[in-house]
Amino acid sequence: MDIVTRPRILVVGAGFAGVECVRRLERRLTPGEAELTLVTPMSYQLYLPLLPQVASGVLTPQSIAISLRRSEKYRTRIIPGGAIGVDLRAKVCVIRTIAGDVVDEPYDYIVLAPGSVTRTFDIPGLTDHAFGLKSLAEAAYLRDHVISQLDLADACTDPAERASRLQFVVVGGGYAGTETAACLQRLTHAAVKRYPRLDPGLIKWHLIDIAPKLMPELGEKLGRSAHEILTRRGIEISLGVSIAKAGAEEVTFTDGRVVPTRTLIWTAGVVASPLIGTLDAETVRGRLAVNADMRLPGHDGVFALGDSAAVPDLAKGDDAVCPPTAQHALRQGRHVAENVIAALRGRSTRPYMHQDLGLVVDLGGNDAVSKPLGYELHGLPAQAVARGYHWSALRTGVAKTRVMTNWLLNAVAGDDFVRTGFQAHRPGSLRDFEYLDAYLTPEQVRAHVEEAGRAAR
Repeated sequence: MDIVTRPRILVVGAGFAGVECVRRLERRLTPGEAELTLVTPMSYQLYLPLLPQVASGVLTPQSIAISLRRSEKYRTRIIPGGAIGVDLRAKVCVIRTIAGDVVDEPYDYIVLAPGSVTRTFDIPGLTDHAFGLKSLAEAAYLRDHVISQLDLADACTDPAERASRLQFVVVGGGYAGTETAACLQRLTHAAVKRYPRLDPGLIKWHLIDIAPKLMPELGEKLGRSAHEILTRRGIEISLGVSIAKAGAEEVTFTDGRVVPTRTLIWTAGVVASPLIGTLDAETVRGRLAVNADMRLPGHDGVFALGDSAAVPDLAKGDDAVCPPTAQHALRQGRHVAENVIAALRGRSTRPYMHQDLGLVVDLGGNDAVSKPLGYELHGLPAQAVARGYHWSALRTGVAKTRVMTNWLLNAVAGDDFVRTGFQAHRPGSLRDFEYLDAYLTPEQVRAHVEEAGRAAR
């Protein structure tokens, strides 16, 4: 079959959903059946649940960045860039490459898995002064920043400045925020022993969330257990509280407290990628409304999944949608690949249904809480389950070896407290890492595609 006549399958996003979809398509389709293309700015899959351990230095960045090109069977063409718009009528995806060029990629089938971005609110100073934690760059920057605060506090002579550099605020009582606060608190607790001029009592970590409970998905008992573990470590937890204003040297809480700090870490949830807004299609709380088989109603050959799609959760019913978790994204990726193949071969697609396997929360060291298959665990058994789950979910043997080696080395040798110097080169706030101004409006997408069509004629 001539390559020009092959159906073009375009996958947007190289997260859990997108990569699992591509891998299944490669295995199940012959080279002559379809042309596979993946749009991603990075040629690796990031294992996001372990990012707090990269920020704390337990794991190296490379250990959770899994190359997309290691497989000998790899045959998908990668476009290094990000999708900034989709014209559903013309079946064209508009892409801005990492070199800054804007290119149009036509498709016959498109799988939208662009993931999510950090959810922010209209809080004065938030995007200018808060740090996020959704990428390797942010994790590396945050680690350098936290260690640099210890260095600067040790060197300064002003007691007020020293106190502000040794206070840290994490916003978000979900899994990401709780694990980030837990892992980084352990880092500073271990590091301060190497700073004899610093009083360990000056180091204070604050974990705040507007919700009334910490990680309510864990249930009353495990949620309380996690709360007690963090409190015992000295982390001050404030619930029913958020940020009213953020500045370069202090943060104001909604209860009126003003905390002098140079470190505000924002992990208060995520929202669907702005790419979804370019489609001019129906959404559910910002996520693309799709059928149970993950097809976009009224548009042939368009599928969406993962954090950016409101996939009906048939296991729960009552109009529930699947939560934006790695567990669902992995399984949706495989399932949507089978549905794309079914559509390509003229067969019926199947609805997605999956029961949750449970929840795991790694609090660092020997501390963890887990709920596998409904069984509640804490301490070392929970830690074994949490790390065992993450280790088994890593896609390649190389990644598994690196992560296990890092864990063993950290357990034996401890932390190293090395600053790489990364943060000296550029700012690292939420505004600097997510590039939210790159996306087009639906009108801009249509105008760009029409102009490109006229130019081609």
